Amino acid sequence: MAVQGSVRRLFTVAITATLLAVSLASVASADLPTPDDPRVGLGAGLEDAEVAAKGMELQRHLPKPAGFSDPANPGSIAFANSDLAFQGDHAFVGNFNGFNIYDVSDPAAPQLTTSVVCPGGQGDLSVYGNLLFMSVEENRAKTDCTLTPPATAETRFRGVRIFDISDLSRPVQVAAVQTCRGSHTHTLVTDPDDGSKVYIYVQGTAGVRAPTELTGCNATADPTQPNPSRWRIEVIEVPLGAPHAAQVVNEPRLFLDEQTGRIDGLQNAPQTPLHPSGIPWGPTPTTDSCHDITVYPEIELAAGACEGNGLLIDISDPANPTRLDAVADPLYAYWHGATFSNDGKTVMFTDEWGGGVSARCRAADDLSWGGNAIYDIVDGKLVFRSYYKVPMVQTDQENCVSHIPSLVPVPGRDIFVQAWYQGGASLVDFTDSAHPVEIGYFDRGPVDASRLVLSGFWSTYWYNGAVFGSEIGRGFDSLRLTPTTQLSANEIAAAREAVVDRLNVQHQDRLTWQPSFAVVRSYADQLQRTPLNSDEQARLDAVGKQIDLAERQWDAQPDAARAHLRAAAAALPKAAKYDALRGALLDLAES
Repeated sequence: MAVQGSVRRLFTVAITATLLAVSLASVASADLPTPDDPRVGLGAGLEDAEVAAKGMELQRHLPKPAGFSDPANPGSIAFANSDLAFQGDHAFVGNFNGFNIYDVSDPAAPQLTTSVVCPGGQGDLSVYGNLLFMSVEENRAKTDCTLTPPATAETRFRGVRIFDISDLSRPVQVAAVQTCRGSHTHTLVTDPDDGSKVYIYVQGTAGVRAPTELTGCNATADPTQPNPSRWRIEVIEVPLGAPHAAQVVNEPRLFLDEQTGRIDGLQNAPQTPLHPSGIPWGPTPTTDSCHDITVYPEIELAAGACEGNGLLIDISDPANPTRLDAVADPLYAYWHGATFSNDGKTVMFTDEWGGGVSARCRAADDLSWGGNAIYDIVDGKLVFRSYYKVPMVQTDQENCVSHIPSLVPVPGRDIFVQAWYQGGASLVDFTDSAHPVEIGYFDRGPVDASRLVLSGFWSTYWYNGAVFGSEIGRGFDSLRLTPTTQLSANEIAAAREAVVDRLNVQHQDRLTWQPSFAVVRSYADQLQRTPLNSDEQARLDAVGKQIDLAERQWDAQPDAARAHLRAAAAALPKAAKYDALRGALLDLAES
């Protein structure tokens, strides 16, 4: 969320000149808003709002703990829940007033274990081993996490805090790295070739501090002056064995014009004075920092959502990221976040039109405004494929716009779950990047039927078998997926088998599955959704019987079970669409 204190900061600098050649006629969506969508007209309430759901079911809701809400003002940004991180059996929930740790070993019954009050705004979190990293952007924060007496130039902290969480019941701050624009968000980056350290990419979007407050800061708006604090990110190096020695080691100029050398090379005047909706931009597209960067170390790529541009970035040297490509879009107000597909061939960029605090899912709001833009990576370039926006009409009382997606690991498909603030959570299949389709959702009614009270999902992320939600005004949610015609019980079971040690959504690792009957049956279910002639259907039915026999015999007669699996693979037609099922059958037979 692009928020500074209680007021959304409006940017006044200009949009990049590298405009994406896309017309309104190319807007693609398989779903259009309809007045009979179950999410339309839900009753309001803080803890008792009406709910509409498809393929997603609430398992447990926990209200915010004491010290993390203002009962008189449930929409207070000073106590807003923000981003999520996960490690082991725990979820770490950021808040503008600190963070909370939940035990999620039983997703149906999460339990609060620890609360840390540490004001500073944003509260964007990452975890790695015994370390937790927290973004701080507000001017009110002091290095020691206290507010009284008020912060001064000597005691103020804006940047990234580092906590030792080896004892989860008592996190201890061990470092605090100051930066010139604070840290709106950050990205944890691992180096596949060096496990002794991690890097933190710092995305600061606030005003620049005075050099009398932090040496080296330069607030100039002139990019030709020596080392301005705008038009860059910072890279913090963190030695895992000595986190107290963390320091800024680089300030990459990702927006550089390589021909002219200007560090503001992706910045030009907006092509129109108003947003395509006819209202002021709010925010104005600009490229003087990145809002968020998502890294995929295995493929040595990152995707930067950089206010006025989407970037493709080479991170083969994690301390020295370099730009490979940049795109812009005349319909985008604020490039906000990015997510890769599991194979790294597709990137979704989100647009936070209205900054997350405005209603942007109304009947008059086009599906190409304030949603996702999906790009394929082709020969090292970003190639536009489609837009996606949650397909329902909401009221002026519900802040709604796209936030960061999280992959749901269903083998054979690209699926994400995404938060839309008071637009709820949307489950989307983007296997065909040109035609994303919503296949599930969970949505509450507004907090208040008469006025907009800030709330809704900041984050909804899949982690080891469940979807967990950070609700800005209401608290912490655990949801589970339920079978529908578009997502089978087998596919959900296979997704639960893709277990990871940790999840920082802006750091992607390849999701993998061990051979299993759930994986095999997932591919079989997917084939059942494709057009089949009578011969193909008969063969697939026969293969299903062989799979049933193999599963029944797996423990008592493993050799016979493997023979059934091999026979099933051999019985499949030779067409390419059967290759995934054939491979899964043979992998299971050899496991």
